[in-house]
Amino acid sequence: MYRRLLPLCLLLALAGCSSSHDAAPMAPVSKEELAPAPASTAPASSASSAPAGSAMKQRLSDYASVKLSADLSGFDPRQKKMIALLVEAADSMNAIYWQQAWGDKDALLQKISDPATREFAELNYGPWDRLDNDRPFVDGVGARPAGAQFYPADMSKAEFEQSTLRDKTALYTLLRRDAQGRLISVPYHEAYKADLQKTAGLLRDAAKLAQDAGFRKYLTMRADALLSDDYQASDFAWMAMKNNPVDIVIGPIETYEDQLFGYKASYESYVLIKDQAWSKKLARFAQYLPELQRGLPVPERYKAEKPGSDADLNAYFAIYYGGDANVGAKTIAINLPNDEQVQLKRGTRRLQLENVMKAKFEQIMLPIAKELIADDQQRNLTFDAFFQNTMFHEVAHGLGIKNVVGKSGLDGKGTVRKALKDQASSFEEGKADILGLYMVTKLADKGELDKSKLMDNYVTFLAGILRSVRFGASDAHARANMVRFNFFKQQGAFTRDEKSGRYRVDFDKMTAAMNALSAKLLTIQGDGDYAAAKQLTDQMGAVDAELAGDLKRLDQAHIPVDIRFEQGLDVLGLDKP
Repeated sequence: MYRRLLPLCLLLALAGCSSSHDAAPMAPVSKEELAPAPASTAPASSASSAPAGSAMKQRLSDYASVKLSADLSGFDPRQKKMIALLVEAADSMNAIYWQQAWGDKDALLQKISDPATREFAELNYGPWDRLDNDRPFVDGVGARPAGAQFYPADMSKAEFEQSTLRDKTALYTLLRRDAQGRLISVPYHEAYKADLQKTAGLLRDAAKLAQDAGFRKYLTMRADALLSDDYQASDFAWMAMKNNPVDIVIGPIETYEDQLFGYKASYESYVLIKDQAWSKKLARFAQYLPELQRGLPVPERYKAEKPGSDADLNAYFAIYYGGDANVGAKTIAINLPNDEQVQLKRGTRRLQLENVMKAKFEQIMLPIAKELIADDQQRNLTFDAFFQNTMFHEVAHGLGIKNVVGKSGLDGKGTVRKALKDQASSFEEGKADILGLYMVTKLADKGELDKSKLMDNYVTFLAGILRSVRFGASDAHARANMVRFNFFKQQGAFTRDEKSGRYRVDFDKMTAAMNALSAKLLTIQGDGDYAAAKQLTDQMGAVDAELAGDLKRLDQAHIPVDIRFEQGLDVLGLDKP
């Protein structure tokens, strides 16, 4: 049976980085120059040979099926038509993401005769298992290229570093070769022009039906941004939009797909229906961001930046995931925009996707706890704690430092994202995880959360680590969790009973470890210290035999690794616009 276990003694390389907006439009190029970088076709090793059909069906069963729906009875026919247009726009991101992740989708699927394997390829947007360290599962396919389709397959890191292209690190450019074999850059809005024109048209049609003026403005500006690669104005418009009951996140956003440098953004989308009641309950927490920033356990220079004042928290029912959002482990909360300038001026919006979150808690977290958490601490596994930990993870993305403050040998200029390069994304996820727990603790101390239930947050946090490390070495969240697991183990934050193989949280030691790791990650980010980031990964990124054995127990208990969606207009009961 093919399961998603991290290899023993694997030193996990952190990859990807958070987004900023520094791409510059380039002149149009020829069709030859727009040809995608060829996908890897090297023969797979014997250890990675494609599984038989029955084994592939088992791998499909590792994903629990979740129907994405919401109560739309409160929307009139005009609004329902608008929602249908937004779903169609979100769906268009799938075609572009296929091009970025693999290349020609139809050509790949036509080569696969087994229906279960074909279905698994569609789920993974290519022939590599995203939750099994990118293991190939199609005969004749080699390792997943670290640079996906963002760079020429034959380009070395040295060639990239020596290139004088001014926008080679830009979020929204592909690197290709001209007729002479020289590296050139191709802007996204030219490379994916036909698909983006379709998406922009759908967004503009939806804008005509929008009742909320702010949402109408955002949709129009986002449509323009898709055709220009200039997203900052639409990000500001999105931050200003507070009251609309429907939302869409769409465009090239995260850089996880680029495991070579972490520079290039992938297209993704979410369509969301706002839970007005829950959002109102969450709103009060945003006011504490400046105070929490000032209280971070690091010297003043690492917390001198002030979180934007317009940050807000809201809960949503997700009704569609597209592109990068729909591959691998599914997101349960969103913190955007990634643009550092927007964050510093306006903050970020934190969107809790409560229906997806609850599905993961019930179908994955609770079964994991029954297998791996001490009997007397299983009562501390609660959805409220899971919701809070996830929510404050997203809030914590807005804390800490966005721009390098400097260290010996550094000039203190530039973003943390640029300084930490391929390490940045996992470090940012690790920071958000640990500072999320820190914020829960501080708010409980202030009386804003129930302090008597703080142990629930700690035990649920540990169960969350055990859930996330199953995602595999190719997932930024999993890598961040693996480093934290080993750091906590070293600090005695939890113990493992040898007889039962169950884990028990030590509250006081976990609090101390939380503060120590918070300080370490924030300092490395603020210093922009790439060498220290890599060293921490090398030291804390190994999976030992004991943990591997415990994860295997989860597989033997047939606990799903993650979820997959039933989604679309039919599921929502909407007519095609």
